[in-house]
Amino acid sequence: MINKKIETISPIQSTLSNEEDVFTALSTSALLARSSVPYSHRRIADNYVIIKKVYRFQAVQSRITNEEAQLLRKYDFNTLEFSTIKQVNDELTYLKKWSTSTNELLRKDADRLLQIRCKELKYIIASRYATVTNELYNGYKALERYFEEISKFNSPIC
Repeated sequence: MINKKIETISPIQSTLSNEEDVFTALSTSALLARSSVPYSHRRIADNYVIIKKVYRFQAVQSRITNEEAQLLRKYDFNTLEFSTIKQVNDELTYLKKWSTSTNELLRKDADRLLQIRCKELKYIIASRYATVTNELYNGYKALERYFEEISKFNSPIC
C-alpha cells in the first residue's frame, strides 16, 4: 500500500502557524455555539447583542476591576486584550462545561468569568481596540462571534 498524505487547504491560515497547525480562526467559535449552550451564556450574549445594536458602544466602558482580574488569574485566564482566538475558544469550552457542573462554586465562577469577558469585550469595542493592535491577540473576535451565534436577537430582522 502506498501512503499518501492528503493535503487540505484551510480557508484561513495564520501567518504565525506552520502547515500542521491549522488556524481555523472564528469557525471554532461558531461550532462552540452550535453545541448545547447554558442558559446563563445565552442571557449574557443577548444582553451584549442588544446593547451593541442599540448603543453601538459609543459610551466609554469601564475596564475590569482588580477583583475581576484576580478571578481571571485564579483560573489562569489572560485578560481578553492579551488572548488569542485559540485561548478564548478553549476558555469558552471550559466555561460551558463548568456552567453545568454539579459544583455550585464552579458554576458561579464560570458565569462570573463570562460576565467579566463580556465587560472586557465591551471595553475593547468601545475603545476600538486601541490598547493592543496585534494579529496574535485577537481573541475578542472569537468571543464576539460566540455571543452573536448564541444570541436570539442576532437575526437579520432585528
